[in-house]
Amino acid sequence: MDIRQITPTYFVAPQVDPTDMQAVAAAGITTVICNRPDAEVPPAFQADAVEQAARAAGLEFVRLPLTHQTMNPENVGAQMDIAAHAQGAVLAYCASGTRSTVVWCLGQARQMAADDILAAARAGGYDLDNLRPTLVAIARAKAP
Repeated sequence: MDIRQITPTYFVAPQVDPTDMQAVAAAGITTVICNRPDAEVPPAFQADAVEQAARAAGLEFVRLPLTHQTMNPENVGAQMDIAAHAQGAVLAYCASGTRSTVVWCLGQARQMAADDILAAARAGGYDLDNLRPTLVAIARAKAP
């Protein structure tokens, strides 16, 4: 299992295995967000299997599958809302962890400077400098 820290309470990972859930709980995670659509993985790794194992380990589990088409303001807001209201640290996962990191980056664009957002992603192992123009545009569009 490859858990990567983006902030003190937001972690990302590539596809998790249901057998990882006890270790996820032991790592101090309280909520798991599945950003991976079921169509991308075999049944043993689909959300139902991971959710069952997560709940058995005492974790909250939320499904928010993301694709390029569904990485929209509503879903970005939903991800940030889930993370903000979690009763502890959150682990979001997808195929490589990139989508789960991108959605966090987009969700921070109105609260943090683009350099700080990209530095946090880089510290977690994700070079997302190509997002800079989008982050800057979102920040400029924020209400006064």
